Amino acid sequence: MGCRNETLVTEFILQGFPRIPQLQISLFVLLLVIYLITLTGNILMMVIIWLDYRLHKPMYFFLMNLAFLETCFISLLIPKMLVDLLSEKKTITFTGCMAQCYLYFLMATADFFLLATMSYDRYVAICHPLHYSTIMSNKICVQLVLGCWAGASLFLLLPIILLSRLPFCGPNVINHFFCDNSALLKLACAETDFIKLINLVTSIIVIMGSLLLTMVTYMYIISTILKIPSAHGRNKAFSTCASHLSMVTISFGSAIFIEIRPAGKKSTDLDKVVLIVSSTLAPMLNPFIYTLRNDKVKEALRDALQRSALFWREC
Repeated sequence: MGCRNETLVTEFILQGFPRIPQLQISLFVLLLVIYLITLTGNILMMVIIWLDYRLHKPMYFFLMNLAFLETCFISLLIPKMLVDLLSEKKTITFTGCMAQCYLYFLMATADFFLLATMSYDRYVAICHPLHYSTIMSNKICVQLVLGCWAGASLFLLLPIILLSRLPFCGPNVINHFFCDNSALLKLACAETDFIKLINLVTSIIVIMGSLLLTMVTYMYIISTILKIPSAHGRNKAFSTCASHLSMVTISFGSAIFIEIRPAGKKSTDLDKVVLIVSSTLAPMLNPFIYTLRNDKVKEALRDALQRSALFWREC
């Protein structure tokens, strides 16, 4: 169409946060600290769950996969942002941009599916405790995690194929800190209404479908907990769900705010702020939320630190 006599774009420029150039160094330091804390916390959690036999249970298996997912998710964004904050030219190749876009939404979708799966795990544990080990067997747990990744891949395959086949003639400046699909669609020199519709439908199915499953399972969970006669038993049952509910609130809340809003009320700058907060806050808080609220994880962490201190003392 309009691109036949023009040069197609081979790279994009990520605009980031152009209005606050004086805060580039401060933002760099803040993001670096957040990234290091996130990596340390999530990797430590994965190692502890992997090594401590007391944590070889379905709930901790899902938690280990969530920590792995959060580590990959933040590693997809922060290192590139750190480089761009110190660079004059914040470029990314066309292929790299499409790959970042696909991987970002792949991991975000897998995160929603995994949180919904973890709510199902809590439902079985509280509502059907006698059959828990049978229903949530090792084989089923592995299949559920693989299903989260496979489902996310299939859901996003059509949108990314359609996006990658669009012609981009210029300008090539993306008004974002990463290759967001909505920002990319604004730069395409072709009709994008169909792709926007596909993206909207996909977002609604993924976000609202996962949230609906989570809400339904928690309706049954709360109903079962309220029937427990002792206050101690009710508090103990609620405590096993509190950490998961915190992550659900952060993840789904920010996603609904950004994705499912009327187009006229959307603000790119506000979306960037919400995205950078949600993209860093949830992965960083993940190990702390689950560690501080879980006695078994705290005990395993304490034992691991004691063994490590003893090892270094002997060396």
